[in-house]
Amino acid sequence: MKKTVPVDEAVGMVLPHDITEIIKDEFKGRAFKKGHVIRIEDVEHLKRLGKEHIYVLKLGQGEIHENEAAQILASALSGSGCMLSSEPVEGKIAILAERDGLLKINEEALYQFNLLGEVMCATLQNNTPVKKGENIAATRLIPLVSDRSIVLKAAQIATASSPVLEVKELRKARAGLIITGNEIFHGRIEDKFENVLRDKLDKLGSEVISVTFTPDDIDTISEAITNAIDAGADLIITSGGMSVDPDDVTRMGIEKAGATDCYYGTPVLPGAMFLSGQIGDVPVLGLPACGMFHSITIFDLILPLILTREPIGREEFARMGHGGLCRNCKHCQYPVCSFGK
Repeated sequence: MKKTVPVDEAVGMVLPHDITEIIKDEFKGRAFKKGHVIRIEDVEHLKRLGKEHIYVLKLGQGEIHENEAAQILASALSGSGCMLSSEPVEGKIAILAERDGLLKINEEALYQFNLLGEVMCATLQNNTPVKKGENIAATRLIPLVSDRSIVLKAAQIATASSPVLEVKELRKARAGLIITGNEIFHGRIEDKFENVLRDKLDKLGSEVISVTFTPDDIDTISEAITNAIDAGADLIITSGGMSVDPDDVTRMGIEKAGATDCYYGTPVLPGAMFLSGQIGDVPVLGLPACGMFHSITIFDLILPLILTREPIGREEFARMGHGGLCRNCKHCQYPVCSFGK
């Protein structure tokens, strides 16, 4: 049950909810916290916030307050690798990444959850790399008070199948790099791939254990891949030699090394001539030369998936066409952009 009293008569009352203040370009946050006892000096401040009346709140049977609802909803939405902010603020609870990893969203369950109308959950996009402590979602009850049954139904939707929110841990790969190309092997140009790949792997917690330079020769490329796996590599990354030119034989070298489930070509730019395959349980990734020019390519979308041991095949590649065009911004802000989303 809710009734209101004029704010001038509310001195001594206890606020039943947080009250928000917004100052353009300066501040948005909680001006008064739930439970605050209104003082005479608060009256003018409350009026400046547009509060001419204050709720007197008494919950009826079967009703639930926004703060309790937020706790129930956030707990139901959160799976492995997620943690809650300490308490509801303005009726909302933030859900944070408990570790570095890859954010996974059960999009259908999230859709069904938000269809209820009186509850909401907003998230980052599926397959976004996140850091420990990063805000990945927020949820709340939209009215101040609602039927408890609505909140329990939302929680049931959130827990009915796989978690709505999960941060998958990235395995620490031991990568073998195979840098192909006659021009590099014979010293005609300086290799630019190795440092780029080392940096990308390092940022995701993986390491490079070997680097081999090979000419454009199928047998030599195949042998280099085999040697890297024998030396303990559990991820193979080849660079260059992936186009249609007659000298570009890296793909054939990968296949000769025993790769299966090879998928060549993606609807992503940059990265249309990317290859993904497997040698036993070792993923093999073939990077086209665009990775030397563009700071972000298909490789940046695929690597976190590989490190969470997700299967990569034609269907997964095909779905990447939507959002698979990089804008080539002057100042790259990936992953805070539309690429790969």
